[in-house]
Amino acid sequence: MDRELGNPGAVMAAPPPPLRLGPVDAGEMLTLQRAAYVPEARAHENIDLPPLLETFEQTKAALGDPACFAWGVRESGRLVASVRIVVDGGAGLVGRLIVAPDRQGHGLGSSLLLAAEAAMPSSVTVFRLFTGERSAGPLRMYRKLGYVETHRTREEHYELVHFEKPRVRTGGPVR
Repeated sequence: MDRELGNPGAVMAAPPPPLRLGPVDAGEMLTLQRAAYVPEARAHENIDLPPLLETFEQTKAALGDPACFAWGVRESGRLVASVRIVVDGGAGLVGRLIVAPDRQGHGLGSSLLLAAEAAMPSSVTVFRLFTGERSAGPLRMYRKLGYVETHRTREEHYELVHFEKPRVRTGGPVR
């Protein structure tokens, strides 16, 4: 069942609830991923970013991996945001946090990431991610959400900024 907020003309107080995504969502996720990463490729002067090179088969395989937890937000049936978190021991490796270009700046990425973190298995004690040094919006968002820069790695024309955040438990049930 699609979960949508009632009146499409109404101001949304909160984004729609995130839904689990799987291999059946691979095509739509890949389309969203490409749209979201083109501005990043331009900013970093690199059209060979891995998210832009990922194939449908690779996306489908990632979404079918039991260690990969994928979440998305749909508005009127359209996938407008998604994130993947891969469990690696006690770490949740956050990747491919994407929001449709026309929906960026509305809190979808932040709310989706926080919901995905809260829904991860209890074995996850820390979250790790990285982004390009020229990704101003994501850099601000990650810091605002409690991620701390741990180090940088050099790419051809820029650096990747690596972040880490300990898991915060809220005491409520994980769904």
